[in-house]
Amino acid sequence: MSLPAPDGPTTLGGLFARRVAATPDEHAYRGYDGTRWRAWSWHEAGREVRRTRAAFAASGLRPGDRVGICAYNAPEWVFCDIAALSLGLTVVPLFFNDRPENVAYCLKDAGVRWLFVDRPPAAEIMACGLQGIVSFKEVRGVVSFRDWLAAAPDARSALPGPAPDDLATIVYTSGTTGRPKGVMLSHRNILANVGALLAAIPEVALEPHRFLSFLPLSHMLERTVGEYVAMAMGAETVFSRGISELAADLKVARPTVLVSVPQIFERTYAKMQEDLQGSPRIARLIARTSAAGLRVYEGRARGLERLSARLYDAVVGRAVRRRLGGRLRYVFLGGAPAAERLLAFFTGLGLHFLQGYGLTETAPVISCNRLSDRDLASVGRPLPNLTLRFVNGEICVKGPSVMRGYWNHPEATAQAVDAEGYFHTGDLGRLEAGLLYLTGRAKDIIVLSNGEKVPPADVEQAILQDPAFEQALVVGEGRGALALLAVSSIADETELRDRANNQLHAFPGYTRICHVLRVAGPWTVENGYLTPTLKVRRQWIEARYAAAIDALYAAPCDDPGSRPPPGG
Repeated sequence: MSLPAPDGPTTLGGLFARRVAATPDEHAYRGYDGTRWRAWSWHEAGREVRRTRAAFAASGLRPGDRVGICAYNAPEWVFCDIAALSLGLTVVPLFFNDRPENVAYCLKDAGVRWLFVDRPPAAEIMACGLQGIVSFKEVRGVVSFRDWLAAAPDARSALPGPAPDDLATIVYTSGTTGRPKGVMLSHRNILANVGALLAAIPEVALEPHRFLSFLPLSHMLERTVGEYVAMAMGAETVFSRGISELAADLKVARPTVLVSVPQIFERTYAKMQEDLQGSPRIARLIARTSAAGLRVYEGRARGLERLSARLYDAVVGRAVRRRLGGRLRYVFLGGAPAAERLLAFFTGLGLHFLQGYGLTETAPVISCNRLSDRDLASVGRPLPNLTLRFVNGEICVKGPSVMRGYWNHPEATAQAVDAEGYFHTGDLGRLEAGLLYLTGRAKDIIVLSNGEKVPPADVEQAILQDPAFEQALVVGEGRGALALLAVSSIADETELRDRANNQLHAFPGYTRICHVLRVAGPWTVENGYLTPTLKVRRQWIEARYAAAIDALYAAPCDDPGSRPPPGG
């Protein structure tokens, strides 16, 4: 593996060109074309990018024009992205599973001229006045990517390349409330984040790696780490066929690195527990293996403990890792807080989580655990080129990866970035011994009528550790106690309340569930309950069930906060 030199590329197109020149014959990408897996070397990928550049130039696009990509991850996604960026075009990635009206809003707001898709575009999208629509797959009524490339002359584009501070991309934040805002990131913003992340984990970056890409490339975590960091490292990237095929693709690709959100491991853990319901002896053996491995990881194991941990791992840990392909070593984890218990379980089974924290507005990584860090509760150390400060507990960050601002929203930009250049994240945290810990959201706090403050995300995360709950939302702003909206296969709401409170035994007495409303599920992006980045649309759900919530509070409550917590 080779990393960018200090005098390395200053644009994302330059990053790609440097990689092609350095390792032309090494494996670059592998994707499934509907019938077979197809591979590209870096030289072959460079040829595809040149063809795509020529097609862009022939389409009448000029530097600064916006190009949208609304498709699932594939090699063509990357070819299109790099070709557009190298010509000074601005790429607008859109969530392929977002609602058509949201996609249409973003297209119009950004003034997108050409759009790339992989499925028939909805009527709302067709009505956006686009200059052209191209499909990576064969779609009736839409020109195919293959035909679009074939129609362009095979010549070098005369368009000038971008400057480092030119706009590279407009990434729309999914927004749990209101319309999404377009985050403007320059080539310099993104490359600063790539370089700082590589500098933070040199031991990982210098190893030969294969990534499996499944998080949408419209998600800035996947794009920065799964596309550009992988490119800088010279790693091969295999594109998953989709979430439903992820388990099979892990075994096909056998990756060493995964970029993920906690939800994937929550599902894996739940599936393991379901599979082991009839095998309590094996379940205990896996738990024992994880506990022994965790003691080794934390440096607490000695002598025979270390030997027994190796034996457990050889028999059990290896078998569990085979579910994830058998070669997985590192997981870049972000996008949402991860339950410490979940991280401990899989860490003990031999995975190394490089858990981090960041936002789209910071391109996106702010902090990341180093290999030497062993505190699973932290989200790592701030990247070396960023400065953090705390204003009333809120994390504020300054540095070269902080966005240029929000597209068409100067007022929102002024509210988010202060006069000194610090971006206000909206997240609460603290820094101890160089490690960053998240403690809640500056605004997502429920204030009960008695003045007590409850961070709903922490409460929900604890409740979801019980597999009886598929999804959960805590409410209670201005009320006397908390209520829970739950998606569950258990119909008895009293049982659900008791099980929820059993998970909250370590919380203060006022953090108890008084009422439970069992609601239909699952909550998905398609039905409007989740954002495209899988965050719960809290205010939207509360408005949807406002009458039912009022009815809950109209009934008397056997206040669980006045009793000892269940199990305690």
